[in-house]
Amino acid sequence: MNKRIGGVAILSAVFFAGVSFAQFPVLDMVANKVVQKYQSATCEQLWVQKGQPKSEQEQRVIGLLRNDPAMRTEFINRVAAPIANKMFECGMIP
Repeated sequence: MNKRIGGVAILSAVFFAGVSFAQFPVLDMVANKVVQKYQSATCEQLWVQKGQPKSEQEQRVIGLLRNDPAMRTEFINRVAAPIANKMFECGMIP
C-alpha cells in the first residue's frame, strides 16, 4: 500500500513538473542559457560582466519577466541556485 501511494505521489510530481515546463517553452531556453553562462564563466568574467549594460535581448527578457509573475517565479526557481552558488564561489555574495 505504501509503495502504491509513493508511486502515485512520484507520478503526480512528474506530471505537474511536466505541465510547468510546458507552460513556458521559451523560458526553458533562456533559463538554460543563463545557468550555462554562470557555470562556464570564470569569476573574473562575471565581475567584468556585472558592470556592463544589458543587451537588447536581455532587456526584452527582463521586461517579459517583470510583466508576467508566473513566468518570473518559474525563471527564478530554475536559475537561483546555480547563480547563487557561483556568486558565492566568486565572493560576490557573503
